[in-house]
Amino acid sequence: MSTQVSDGLTVLAVDDEEPALQELAHLLNEDHRVGTVLTAPDATEALRILGSRPGAAPGESGVDVVFLDIRMPGLDGLELARVLSAMASPPPVVFVTAHDDRAVDAYEIGAVDYLLKPLRSERLAGSIDRTIATRAQSRPAPPQPLPQGQPTRPEPPEDEVIPVELAGTTKLVPRSTVRFVEAQGDYARLHTTDGGHLVRIPLSVLEERWREAGFVRIHRAYLVSLPLITELRLSGSGYVVRIGHGPGAPELPVSRRHTAALKRILRGRPPREEGPTGPLARIR
Repeated sequence: MSTQVSDGLTVLAVDDEEPALQELAHLLNEDHRVGTVLTAPDATEALRILGSRPGAAPGESGVDVVFLDIRMPGLDGLELARVLSAMASPPPVVFVTAHDDRAVDAYEIGAVDYLLKPLRSERLAGSIDRTIATRAQSRPAPPQPLPQGQPTRPEPPEDEVIPVELAGTTKLVPRSTVRFVEAQGDYARLHTTDGGHLVRIPLSVLEERWREAGFVRIHRAYLVSLPLITELRLSGSGYVVRIGHGPGAPELPVSRRHTAALKRILRGRPPREEGPTGPLARIR
């Protein structure tokens, strides 16, 4: 079933509970950026809809975003999201659930957002914001001509935005503001330029996801932004790294198993200039 109110995003909402599905469709239709809302009571119907969208190229879904319940009979929401991720151009996925215990799995799959029921219109609007931003980032930029003889340079990875929930408010934390990440059980604390933020994502997941963005594991409890390391030195209990400059710059332990690899990385990277004086990372 579908409802169409204006030009805008085409959204597929999937939930096996009819009242919840209708409420989700109603809230989506209230957002002026949403044009068409398709609904499905299960994963089978969702796949049928996605496979029959007019004008969709092979490997494309024909929708702009999928809002998925997690716990459904048959193929559940996480399994359906994995199926969608195998598409050549998978749609962004937002999970909508009454349970908060699957957030780690959801973000491992690459979910744009994770909403808890009962839904609030402002949180749904935030998910649509992130969907639009994700779609904009995924569009390939037109190639820019380079001067003759100049080698091509790899494009830097897009700056990921991490949603952080605090007392009913969602704060968007850019990855570029994160100096280092500290493991705290099943959670991770993002240490940024303006404080710390706790997220329910294991450090191992962030290590894999942020490797291309220059984050390195230095300890079972720490993941650091490589360009911000200004010193690696031997202390009484082993090696430590210094993050940034000044008397308040944090120093973090480097485990024995990560020391050799970190030294190779630091010695092999080109000198990094920072500010007018250009201090380099020092290895002692």
